[in-house]
Amino acid sequence: MTIDPKIIMQLREMTGAGIVDAKKALEDSGGDLAAAADALRAKGLAKAAGKSGRATAEGLVHAYIHSNGKVGAMVELLCETDFVARTEQFKELAHDLAMHIAAANPLYLKPEDVPAEVAAKEKEIYAAEIAGSGKSPEIVEKIVAGKLEKYYSEVCLLRQTFVKDEDITVGERVQHAIAQLGENIQVRRFARFALGG
Repeated sequence: MTIDPKIIMQLREMTGAGIVDAKKALEDSGGDLAAAADALRAKGLAKAAGKSGRATAEGLVHAYIHSNGKVGAMVELLCETDFVARTEQFKELAHDLAMHIAAANPLYLKPEDVPAEVAAKEKEIYAAEIAGSGKSPEIVEKIVAGKLEKYYSEVCLLRQTFVKDEDITVGERVQHAIAQLGENIQVRRFARFALGG
């Protein structure tokens, strides 16, 4: 099957994949651009998962100040090599993350960072909300666990819905960058500043 080079380039722009990978994905999908893009994303995310244990000793610190000058954020973003740290895609990721932090005000990086006493207090509040509902203890436990997961998606950066694309989380945005750049990328820490806050 002959694939039009323009379609290959279009797929490359959509996914960041190499020419050979893009051409093969299009051949495998019978020229279906959407199916080829999905296949490349799945392949990229699988590759990204395999990179999660690799050391991250390079990166950058990026600051974002909102146009009103009243809120800003800083993020320390790590990668494996200085080469990747200097790429536009990596800098764009750092900017997107800092902007998201300024807008969404996360309190923690990931659920594991939430202090045990905070999580316990949240569970206590949720259990009190449904006390006396007549539900079995197993159902109450599942409801509390669901509410705790929702809490994590509100206060943990990597679980929050990404402000620039509500179909993905911040963690998925980072995973897409890993797949595109071919290196492990980690958000090490962040800070948000608000006037009077």
